[in-house]
Amino acid sequence: MNKQKLKTLREKIPSDRIGLLIALIVMIAVFSFFNKHFFSYKNMINILIAASLTGLVAVGETYLVIAGLVDLSAGSVAAFGSVLAAVVLSSTGNVFVTVLIVVLAGILIGIFNAVTVNSLKLEPFIATLASMSIVRGLAYIICNGKPVFITNNSFLKLGSQRIFGIPVPVIILIISFIIFGIILSKTRFGRSIYVVGGNKEAARLAGLNPKRITLILYMVNGALAALGGALLAARMNSGQPAASVGLEFDAITAAVLGGTAFSGGVGTIFGTVLGVFILQGFNTGLIMLNVPTFWQYVARGLLLLIALTFDFLRKRRRDKKILESSMANS
Repeated sequence: MNKQKLKTLREKIPSDRIGLLIALIVMIAVFSFFNKHFFSYKNMINILIAASLTGLVAVGETYLVIAGLVDLSAGSVAAFGSVLAAVVLSSTGNVFVTVLIVVLAGILIGIFNAVTVNSLKLEPFIATLASMSIVRGLAYIICNGKPVFITNNSFLKLGSQRIFGIPVPVIILIISFIIFGIILSKTRFGRSIYVVGGNKEAARLAGLNPKRITLILYMVNGALAALGGALLAARMNSGQPAASVGLEFDAITAAVLGGTAFSGGVGTIFGTVLGVFILQGFNTGLIMLNVPTFWQYVARGLLLLIALTFDFLRKRRRDKKILESSMANS
């Protein structure tokens, strides 16, 4: 009976997800062995808070990568969002208006990225690499290159207040995981993202509009990155133009580590959730073990390399299964 239950569980949860769960447990065990405070409630909450920004962007990047796209401007958009939030808040004093303007700004940046990809026919990597520099420059321009400090207590509560013991940024992250997970797995739009990522020409023949989907996905990613920047400003008590450098690579690492295929057409939000927790837990563990900052960069780079290697192996395995299936049917 127990063997039958285990077999059913394995059928419901793909092997790579089980591998991620095992990796997460092993990581927690190793860091807890070297530092007894790693698995404490306080530290777990701190990890979730630190993961809130990466997690929001990782959701948007997951959608994009599944569709065969990528956005390298997310870190710059988050920095721009944090500075814009501080500047608008100092002028209006209205938290709702501030957050709304920041999110709309992120959407506009997403539209810009989509136009460069759809209309100018630039590769997503190149197009968003250019916008990464442009948006970062704008972040410095609107604050004259200096941090903008925030004194509005209502806004600062977005980064510090807790509801039933759970920080607001973590609640927003969890809600985002649930909503975008349902959209991706249960809706027609979610299925269309997989089709576009698998084969754009087949998507067109099926009546889908890849350009429209590209536009929506870049808008969503821009909005999430900007919102994450606003929450970061609330946590840091200031808008920082130099913040979130490399955020996009952390988000992509989390998505690919969670099973999203860099070649497109494959991925889940659940996998990305595991990838985010592994990545942030890994970063926090290195800090708690007093690993020098320079070596932390090396370790994170190796983690990205490992994620891409596993992605390559998964792709080769999928291609092999497709080949075997086509040979069997012929």
